Amino acid sequence: MDSVFVSYFDTDGLTAVSTAFPIQNLMIGVSSGLGVGFNALISKALGEKKQKDANEVARQGVFLEFVGYLIFLIIGLFFVNAFMHSQTDDQKIIDYGVSYASVCCIFSFGIFAQMTFERMLQSTGRTFYTMITQAIGAIINIILDPILIFGYFGMPRMGVTGAAVATVIGQCIAAVLAILYNLKKNDDITISFKGFKPIGSIIYHILAIGVPSVIMVAIGSLMTYLLNKILFTFTSLAVAVFGCYFKVQSMAFMPVFGLNNGMIPIVAYNFGAKQPDRMMKTMKYSIMIAVGIMLFCLTLMQIMPGTILKIFDADDSMLSLGIPALRIMSTAFIFAGFSVICSGVFQALGKGVYSMLVSIARQLLVLLPVAYAFAKITNDVNYVWLAFPIAEVASLFVSIALLLNINKKIIRPMKNGTASF
Repeated sequence: MDSVFVSYFDTDGLTAVSTAFPIQNLMIGVSSGLGVGFNALISKALGEKKQKDANEVARQGVFLEFVGYLIFLIIGLFFVNAFMHSQTDDQKIIDYGVSYASVCCIFSFGIFAQMTFERMLQSTGRTFYTMITQAIGAIINIILDPILIFGYFGMPRMGVTGAAVATVIGQCIAAVLAILYNLKKNDDITISFKGFKPIGSIIYHILAIGVPSVIMVAIGSLMTYLLNKILFTFTSLAVAVFGCYFKVQSMAFMPVFGLNNGMIPIVAYNFGAKQPDRMMKTMKYSIMIAVGIMLFCLTLMQIMPGTILKIFDADDSMLSLGIPALRIMSTAFIFAGFSVICSGVFQALGKGVYSMLVSIARQLLVLLPVAYAFAKITNDVNYVWLAFPIAEVASLFVSIALLLNINKKIIRPMKNGTASF
């Protein structure tokens, strides 16, 4: 929604938000990736009926998320300006991007707290409450965006900065709600920081699962950053189109990621409880639903790309560039649902490094080299978009190979009673 409202404020503002997105995406990735780590361990401990272990994992998870916030506080204070200058020389875009990313980073304690306590609710199966916190945070963001961007109801006209302020306010309110729900509704976890000290072994296991997830998002941020640099060689409008696609893609993937978040604790719980049949059923149903969702989203992207772009106040030149771009890139949806669920299965079983390998194969080993080669050989931006479906096909084959390895080394031995935990 930031991108939608900013596009009506200034097209350069939309380009700036898209250019700043790798930092914002990395922030989300660190907060959610650490959450994946302690989410899986809490669910596994509860499946093994180890209540004290679950509580201790939760405490260590809160500590790690706080460290994550400190990192992005430093980035927001000292490194955002250099990041924007590394992508473009357009001072207007740089100024917009610096103001947006700085606010998001400096006040990112909201999203780190939100992710922390939402993951705890998810780890105990209370995803209904996370739906409420996320919905309320998003609604507040949507309401405040036009008010702060355009200066309605006596508020100052803050432009792109107003979009960032609206975002962090929504995150902070969602965080407060998530904390309250854990205190009032989550009886499976009790958190007390009396006598707290970091425990290396637990932190190691959280990071062993969570860091590959963080690296996956970091790879995505690096991909977006480098692809923006490639697209800037054509026109800044191409960066804006890619930014629009990325935001629409995020909306398309959101129900699949929600499904994934619900699947991970179920698979992890039954992994701890040594119930391979229930694990397999959960995986199969999740894959079927995810593929169905992505096929529906693909249909929409093919039928009405112009309507989607007009949400971002696209003019004729943007429509001319964006319609074929959205149709080409969205063909990757055919395979994406399967790969997302596979990554969730890997994380639930403590094999987060597998998810990282899939992400590396997709974005660094295939997508970027193909996009760069097409840009140089054809000098036509439309060929650059083809890198997305090509990369997704590659990740499909890697996901299948790793899933077969999981079945051979974990699930099948578990059925035969020979698995080692």
